[in-house]
Amino acid sequence: MVSIAFVIPQQGPTGLYGPSCLACGQLAVEQLNARNGIAGRQIELVYVDAGRPAEVVADEVGRLVDTGRVDAVAGWHISAVRVALARRIAGRVVYAFAAMHEGGDDTPGVFLLGERPVNQLLPAAEWLREHHGARRWVVVGNDYVYPRVTGAVAREALQEKGSEIIHSAYVPLGTSDFRAVLLELQTTPADGVIMLLMGQDAVHFNRQFARAGLSERLLRLSPAIEENTLLGAGAGANDGLFAAAAYFDGPHTVESGEFARTYYARFGPFAPALNAVGESCYEAIRFLARLGEVAGSIDIGAVAALPSGHFYDSPRGLMRLDGNLVDQDVYLAAANGLEFTIQEQIAHTG
Repeated sequence: MVSIAFVIPQQGPTGLYGPSCLACGQLAVEQLNARNGIAGRQIELVYVDAGRPAEVVADEVGRLVDTGRVDAVAGWHISAVRVALARRIAGRVVYAFAAMHEGGDDTPGVFLLGERPVNQLLPAAEWLREHHGARRWVVVGNDYVYPRVTGAVAREALQEKGSEIIHSAYVPLGTSDFRAVLLELQTTPADGVIMLLMGQDAVHFNRQFARAGLSERLLRLSPAIEENTLLGAGAGANDGLFAAAAYFDGPHTVESGEFARTYYARFGPFAPALNAVGESCYEAIRFLARLGEVAGSIDIGAVAALPSGHFYDSPRGLMRLDGNLVDQDVYLAAANGLEFTIQEQIAHTG
């Protein structure tokens, strides 16, 4: 038996994503166990709630690793949890981190499988400059490592492209009242808002943004908005909202269409929303299986056996391993009520 600590949020602001993560993780395990599992061994998930404080999550996963209860770690959670977790288990088990990320984590055994600013946020902002004339931006984000680093990267990179970030506002994770931020946006000379808000925080912001009448004047761009967030905010809050991600629910590619059909056939029409966050959890577990297939094991020693430049297929299309990062196709989509409409592919697999 291969035991994987499956670290996903089940409470708090990012608990919005939990049901999708659970369903996609379950689907991955069922499919793999019906074949060869991981390197010939059946898989079990050991669930860890990532919606708690980062150090609490890291301590729980650390104890699971210390006692040999789990053989690997996978899942979607915020970068603050990743940083604490990587520090606690560094170099002892393989850790497949599924979320979009700011990059720059070279902890032994950590694989960063999500999108990053260079192939997600930055090309999306460039597309909106070319097609909608959006050059001046305000960043509104949660106050932890991913939004802070991503905002800093965007500030420097956009300036080189003829755009600029004219103001940034960071709020604690769990913020539900955005009146002070919206008051500043009422008079901003910006063309749009780069949203680096997670889960329920993004839902609250989008509702209040629309009620303030700002949708008519300011675009919104987010690397974290997905189908659950659209549903939570309601159709009337989503006008002028754009998202960039490597996966959206629907048949815009052969791979995504096939995955969506399989998912809804398994869980039915009222399944948790299929989205980039949930699919990334499926991605992380399938990545561990791919590691076992290529290297014969998911022991930490197998990390060195998976060559940089290695390609593999997934619901996101062709994926290429670049060190401990993954290059993947990324799309820009516009919110259309409670769904997304793909506008263009903005990044391609290297």
